Amino acid sequence: MKSLLSKAPGGPETLELTEVADPVAGPGQLLVRVKACAINYPDVLIIEDKYQFKPPRPFAPGGEIAGIVEAVGEGVEGWKEGDRLIAMLGHGGLAEKVLVGAATALPLPVGRSFEEGSALILTYATSIHALLDRGKLKEGQTLLVLGAAGGVGLAAVELGKAYGARVVAAVSSEEKAEVAKAAGADATLVYPRGPFDKDASKALAQQFKEGVGGQGADVIYDPVGGDYAEPALRSIAWEGRYLVVGFPAGIPKLPLNLTLLKSCDVCGVFWGAFAARDPQANAEHIHTLFRLWDEGKIAPKVSATWPLERAGEAIAHMAARKAVGKLVVTVD
Repeated sequence: MKSLLSKAPGGPETLELTEVADPVAGPGQLLVRVKACAINYPDVLIIEDKYQFKPPRPFAPGGEIAGIVEAVGEGVEGWKEGDRLIAMLGHGGLAEKVLVGAATALPLPVGRSFEEGSALILTYATSIHALLDRGKLKEGQTLLVLGAAGGVGLAAVELGKAYGARVVAAVSSEEKAEVAKAAGADATLVYPRGPFDKDASKALAQQFKEGVGGQGADVIYDPVGGDYAEPALRSIAWEGRYLVVGFPAGIPKLPLNLTLLKSCDVCGVFWGAFAARDPQANAEHIHTLFRLWDEGKIAPKVSATWPLERAGEAIAHMAARKAVGKLVVTVD
């Protein structure tokens, strides 16, 4: 089978499409023919050895897939050859076949495409954990979403509306603002590209304050970081919750006096660790996501696809912060 391997640390251009032996399903495992693999920001980091986890090389990036069961390992119940599924892998998805732990696989609903299925779990599970468990979002509160046209950003917009919040979507272009509006955002604001000097940072803080209005944002969802973080924090409401989700614009340093002045919380969001530590709570969130998907309140937006041999281009597109919604590699 073919697999797109990282053999040495580097950017997407270092990935090599390589023939490797087919994996064999062991006890408790499913052998899955990959049909689609979603690209996420961790794929940018993991091949450069900048992610929290550093798998031994060679390895294929690609953390979430949808595909078809080809073989069932010893002791597996509830799955058979030909079943369609969704799975979270961490890495390894940019390959024609993968091994999946049967206990963690999820059935792909009838009528849903492999591309949609591969694009669902990471972004929406991250966002529902962030908004409900860490952000304590309530109906009628104001939610400010940075990077609102990206994968996790759009998921946060949709989930914010599903839970009755007033959602303000912050994006970097008018095109992305239209995407956020289509996802249900009540208001949008277009911020300039960083980095920012002191005056530009103050101007951006004022733009955020005017955008959220009133007493400020009760919850701020930040998957961007960098020079955007402090101006966004300055727009937070009294006892608001600032959710730290990711850092494609760089790791910020926040002045802690702001947290005192607003009596607010800065909350880290690490969905992978949450899912491992509290699998029951995560399973309940996944069940809720499938219900909301069925009700039409959430829907993965796949904006572009690439074939396996060009998957490096998808990762480069993600690294350049050009992604709108989800990017998916199709494997056929």
